Amino acid sequence: MLRYVLTRFAIWIPSVLVVMLAVYALAFYGAGDPIKLIFLRAPGDVAYNPQRIEAIRESAGLNRPFIEQFGLYLWNLLHGQFGNSLTSGRAVWAMVSAAAPVSFQLALCSIILTTVVAIPLGMIAALNQNSRLDYAILGSALFLWAIPAYVAGPLLMVGLIVLLPGASVPYGWGGIFDVRILLPLLVLSFQPIALIVRQTRAAVIEVLSEDFVRTARAKGVPEIIVALRHILRPVLTPVVTQLGLIMITIVNGAIFVELVFGLPGLGRLTVQALINSDYPVILAITLIGSFLVMVSNLLVDVLYPLLDPRANDSRRSR
Repeated sequence: MLRYVLTRFAIWIPSVLVVMLAVYALAFYGAGDPIKLIFLRAPGDVAYNPQRIEAIRESAGLNRPFIEQFGLYLWNLLHGQFGNSLTSGRAVWAMVSAAAPVSFQLALCSIILTTVVAIPLGMIAALNQNSRLDYAILGSALFLWAIPAYVAGPLLMVGLIVLLPGASVPYGWGGIFDVRILLPLLVLSFQPIALIVRQTRAAVIEVLSEDFVRTARAKGVPEIIVALRHILRPVLTPVVTQLGLIMITIVNGAIFVELVFGLPGLGRLTVQALINSDYPVILAITLIGSFLVMVSNLLVDVLYPLLDPRANDSRRSR
């Protein structure tokens, strides 16, 4: 297993370099000059001082060729230096460290909520296949999957104010035990819940036709025992494989959710960095996002043989 993990990391290093090179190229050639944007937003005639703009660009190393800038960035990254923000001058690592806990707590709560809600609903829908309950659960899942976070967030916020005029607007961050986290958590969990409900339903329907399930039912085993003991574990195998896709969905949704609800996380920091063409911050967040997705996929590869020993046997045969 250790050899397999090290092999995966060795494969990921070129992938991360390619992603970072693409993001750096987009920021360098297409995002605009961040120093000019700073001056253009400044009051007075300071925006029309090309000599000062060029001096700041030279001090920040932005007048160097693209390959030289990217190579210097990688060298600093190997030494644990993410650089400084081009707009605020703060250390990028300090900015990311302040915002990351908010996003990680929100993502963890979303994964827990998705697991607790989606797997039971998917099993209930499959056990009542082609019934009204099945159609209701499956239709609700398709509806949730079709609503993007940037639409669901404002709609739920407006609906809360209309239905409860005396309620305060859920804006800002007060921790995971604050009531204001409920709406952002729901919005962020809509699409993961829809994905896992459909995946669980399909997996349960497939498992129901297996001989061991029919044998357990023929012996008169209660349906709840059949579901928990004989169906749940085989169903978890295909569901766990969706963890990487769930993480991608949460990372993408967090950008809009944090912006709509005023959460000081990585998503909001990403939007601010994109507006200001602050590509040291953009690159740091891209690196973190890529790492999270890759670790999620590695976790799937590690858990899969534990849930299905046949996968471990096939891996050894290679």
